[in-house]
Order: sequence, then C-alpha cells, then structure tokens
Amino acid sequence: MSTLPATMTRTAPPAPKLSKGPRAWHRGFTLIEMLIVMALIALLLTLALPRYFTGLDSAREAVLRENLRTSREAIDKFYGDQGRFPDSLDELVARRYLRSLPLDPVAGGTRGWVLVAPEAPFKGQVSDLRSSAPGSAHDGTAFNTW
Repeated sequence: MSTLPATMTRTAPPAPKLSKGPRAWHRGFTLIEMLIVMALIALLLTLALPRYFTGLDSAREAVLRENLRTSREAIDKFYGDQGRFPDSLDELVARRYLRSLPLDPVAGGTRGWVLVAPEAPFKGQVSDLRSSAPGSAHDGTAFNTW
C-alpha cells in the first residue's frame, strides 16, 4: 500500500476499452436498411400523390366557378347601374366593379377569357364570359361551357 499525502487526491481510473464484438464498429445504416426505408417512402407516395393532384384540380375548378360567378355578378351590377353592358373587363376594373381582372386558374391567366357579346338591342361588348381552358372538369362538363 502506498501512502499519499493528505493534499493529493486519487485520479480517476482509466476508461474501459470498447468491446471488439461484431457490432462495435456499426455506427450508421446499412444499404439494406436504407433500401427498405426508401421503398416504404415510395409506397406511401404512390398512395398520397394521386389524392394530392386530384385535390389541386378540384381547387382549381372551385376557383374558376367562383371567379365566373363573381364576374357575372359584376357585369349584372354594371348593367343595372349604367343601363348598358361593359365594353371590356378592364372597364369593370376601372369603375371598381371588380378589384382586378379575374384569374382563370385552369387556363392559367387573366387574359384568356372568352367574352360573349350581348344580343342586338343591348349596348356594350361583354354580357357574359367563359373560360378558354381546354378539357373538362371532374363532373364531365367542359370548362368552356360554364
């Protein structure tokens, strides 16, 4: 036994050595584990992506219907106030019947509207508007018939 002076303290014992067993070197994922995780992610994406894109299409259709309804109401109000139909959609914006030109989210823009002129005895150039988007909605109706 060795005697130490009272002012000295004992040092900590040395750290134990790491075991050299079969998994002592393993600190990451194996290729098989990564492939299994990627396959599971791919499987989940094949289930989720179709619903996501269907939801996007449904949202575009709903926005188109709402923009058509709002624009038609503005045209009717303009006719009620002015006694004639507007000459363009820009006139509805200039006279504050619309805040901005309506967006056609299916066709992708504000200038792709098909403007319908009023019948012969009525004045003006725009009595209705329709979408210029090709194709049809989920219910089977063509966009240009709304």
